[in-house]
Amino acid sequence: MKLVTPLHIITAPILIVVILLAIVRGCDSSDDDKYVTCGSAIKLTHVESGGNYFLNSDERQLQSGSGQQLVTVAEDNRSPQGLWQVREAHDEGNIVPPACLTGAPVPCGKTIRLNHIVTGSNLHTHGIRSPLSNQQEVSGFGRDGSTDLGDDWIVVCNTGHWKRDTPMQLRSAATNRYLGASSSVKFTEQNCGRGCPILNHLELFGREANDLYTQWKVELGVHLHK
Repeated sequence: MKLVTPLHIITAPILIVVILLAIVRGCDSSDDDKYVTCGSAIKLTHVESGGNYFLNSDERQLQSGSGQQLVTVAEDNRSPQGLWQVREAHDEGNIVPPACLTGAPVPCGKTIRLNHIVTGSNLHTHGIRSPLSNQQEVSGFGRDGSTDLGDDWIVVCNTGHWKRDTPMQLRSAATNRYLGASSSVKFTEQNCGRGCPILNHLELFGREANDLYTQWKVELGVHLHK
């Protein structure tokens, strides 16, 4: 018999403890399942920048545009700030059976949210311009119970299900832009000021083009299985 754990239980503080222990011990997921699954806490690695930068956020706010929670792409792969939980779309939280069943592989084409483990905000985009490249701003928005279409992302892949260690893309369900970054669009002292807290982070943006700058991989995380 397979034990199915409700997603709201998986989001309890004990998950954060497990994840932090996994990071400290350098623990990765089991070799017997290479798919990204619902409820898992993952780290998204940016492909174009050489696989050394990860989707990252904390409590800081954007100093321009929407003023919402700052999300960047940073080099520290051991920080818990880079962990995001795979959740159901914003309007699917009360569906029975769950739309994103804990431990179930995520199909290509499925609409999901990425919820930041440390702050509880959702990865979000909207029509506001990004500060460096003048593309589309990506931010952290809302908390559990406060969410909208701008938090929804469509998994774009050609492997049947979202496969680990394989390039894929995330396309905004609200704006049709792809989640992207570039190794040449970086926060520096020139554009961010001296003592910049996100010095050398890459800008995260929504990009119209479907290209190398919008490719991501999942290599690290705490993966749940049915």
